[in-house]
Amino acid sequence: MKRILVILISILTLSFQAMAYEEANYEVVKENKEYEIRKYSDRLVIETNSIEGNGFRKLFNYISGNNKKNQEIKMTVPVTQEIKNGNMTMQFYLPSKFNEDNVPKPSRSDIKILTIEGGYYAVIGYSGRSSDKNFLKNKDILEKLLKQDNITILSPPIRASYNSPFTLPILKRNEVMYRIDL
Repeated sequence: MKRILVILISILTLSFQAMAYEEANYEVVKENKEYEIRKYSDRLVIETNSIEGNGFRKLFNYISGNNKKNQEIKMTVPVTQEIKNGNMTMQFYLPSKFNEDNVPKPSRSDIKILTIEGGYYAVIGYSGRSSDKNFLKNKDILEKLLKQDNITILSPPIRASYNSPFTLPILKRNEVMYRIDL
């Protein structure tokens, strides 16, 4: 019994570690029971194509020091995924201390440093696994609500994940985001 308790406490500790990560800064400008509208400032990210399913590994290697400065970079949240030009991409937000002048250049040509333009995003949160099924279900819910509220969607849906893979599904924080015209 004591061993099970130690394992459970270890898992819960790992589950809450994401709370210590720097999160992309935003202001909630409107909220209701179903979703909220956030205003984000410009954000610096690293991005790669994740068609082969190794996008996370490539980005993780970059922040682990596989960059031109061999500099380790702290993990931030969320990790986002979206379709661009018909391809699935994955993005890691960079800590706020970085800008275009001091960010380490990637060692790999398939990792890009981009600035995501600030703006308004409609967001719906959900727990559970970050599976395609959960994402699509919540994407459809948010899309329907935005259409009902006559809010224009400007982007494809964005999948945002905040926790490590070791987090218990019930404790996971996931979101669907759409850039909107407000």
